[in-house]
Amino acid sequence: MESQNNNICNNGSALIFLGTGCSSAVPNVRCLLQPSDPPCSVCSQALPVPPNQNPNYRFDLSYLIRCGINIILTHEHADAVLGLDDIRAVQPYSPINDIDPTPIYLSHHAMDSIAEKFPYLVQKQLKPGQEIRRVAQLDWHIIEEDHQRPFVASGIQFVPLPVMHGEDYISLGFLFGEKCRVAYISDVSRIPSSTEHVISKASAGQLDILILDTLYKNGSHNTHFCLPQTLETVKRLCPKRALLIGMTHEFDHYKDNDFLTEWSQREGIPVQLARDGLRIPVKLS
Repeated sequence: MESQNNNICNNGSALIFLGTGCSSAVPNVRCLLQPSDPPCSVCSQALPVPPNQNPNYRFDLSYLIRCGINIILTHEHADAVLGLDDIRAVQPYSPINDIDPTPIYLSHHAMDSIAEKFPYLVQKQLKPGQEIRRVAQLDWHIIEEDHQRPFVASGIQFVPLPVMHGEDYISLGFLFGEKCRVAYISDVSRIPSSTEHVISKASAGQLDILILDTLYKNGSHNTHFCLPQTLETVKRLCPKRALLIGMTHEFDHYKDNDFLTEWSQREGIPVQLARDGLRIPVKLS
């Protein structure tokens, strides 16, 4: 998650979906290099239809709140953190890295893992004889995996939402916004009851927008919700609106949104697949 320009927060903001796909993204590389017979209908669109005209293009999950530059990490798996050094592309140029760092908010576990993966992004002083290389300048802020320990970034309060991403791993979702309550949960196989209490209409009040993981169309998965579990969760939490993210190439944006439109009319909760580049104007504070 990322945000941009503090003044916008006061006048109205926007939720921008930079990537809505699973870790392997869409089109799936295997479908392009070793096409099936018949070919995958979703991935085969990648060749003739450009991304800006094709909602079935899906990059790795990433989400922007247009309201101050801060990065908030859900967890430390490769698809969530391997782009950290690329943050330098949006930072002022300095050959000696003499710039204000970008704040990064993350859990203790994520910090320990990133320190091993990217020691050059974490260490503050060069070793004797070490060359200066231009790398992203980051300011690390540890957050707790506890919904009772909120934090503030770019003037917005974020409530951590610990969820299970497989039964051996905790990932974080986030609840934010006062006038418009938004919950973002990108990598989840089970929502603990203590977390569900914070975002359920029956408990803490109805969400305006729920953004929720859904990996495959059918069945179940050990580390992610699939569509059946996602829709069960939407019914249980009962938000005003739900947008689904993290989809594989099993999902066709048009056909499956038609199915979700029928489901929404039947259940009384609007649900749709999100798409890369989708912008939703909101007033968070």
